[in-house]
Amino acid sequence: MQEQLGCEDEFISEVYRGRSIAIFNHHGRWLVYLDHVLQHNVVFATADHAITWLVARVDYGVPARLH
Repeated sequence: MQEQLGCEDEFISEVYRGRSIAIFNHHGRWLVYLDHVLQHNVVFATADHAITWLVARVDYGVPARLH
């Protein structure tokens, strides 16, 4: 998932190291989902930044936040 993704997509989802990660473009801001849970208070300007943040969370073993 480290490859460059076209930012024309509104929603991108993948499985990375056995965990579900997804990003969603909502009015020009990228929301992130980890294990199908929206990560509140985290918004990104670009898809690349959102993916980088998600991959780092998985690499460090951080659980999805429910609240």
